[in-house]
Amino acid sequence: MAENFSAFNESAGKLKISKLSGEKVQKKIIAIAFAMLILVLSGCTQQGNPNNNGNLNNQGNGNGGGTVDLSKIVETGDKIKVEYKGTFENDEEFDSSAKFGEPLGFTAGKGEMIKGFDNAVIGMRLNDEKTITIKPENAYGLRDESKIIEIQKDKISDFNSLKIGMTVQSPQAGNGTIIQIKSNSAIIDFNPPMAGKTLVFWIKIASIEKAK
Repeated sequence: MAENFSAFNESAGKLKISKLSGEKVQKKIIAIAFAMLILVLSGCTQQGNPNNNGNLNNQGNGNGGGTVDLSKIVETGDKIKVEYKGTFENDEEFDSSAKFGEPLGFTAGKGEMIKGFDNAVIGMRLNDEKTITIKPENAYGLRDESKIIEIQKDKISDFNSLKIGMTVQSPQAGNGTIIQIKSNSAIIDFNPPMAGKTLVFWIKIASIEKAK
């Protein structure tokens, strides 16, 4: 290694340390080290660049080409189960899945539920929850006074057992509620009990079975 840092001075007849030679070697070593540092930094930059073809893709980001897991999003035709609580605008509760001890199951978007409820679950994810307010038009409809009908005694079976508030059935009009009893007739309201009411529902998606 001595020849790298010294030179023989023939005119002086003795060995002399050459400062110039030492400086050149030192500069060369520094240059090599700097070049190696640049290579290392360049390698790190390439590995961490999400735009390269390596393994660090921006997955899960809509702008980075990631995919959405549709198995966890409610779509029309999916069989789902929901936890729910229904209240009126004054916070009075009228129904809930807790009363039945299990979530309510139905096919989403197929008209098995009132329109507002059916529409609300589309696009929700598994375990999502939200509170919605449904106007009468998208719930049980507006009240229709023409559906309050007086029916004669001879048209009602077991007329004498009728009571105010009792539910009766008609093949033509469906279910109705007795609101008044006369000597020879009964007045029956065939509007749904929830007609004309604004409803508030808390909904949580408990399970999703994708349509086949």
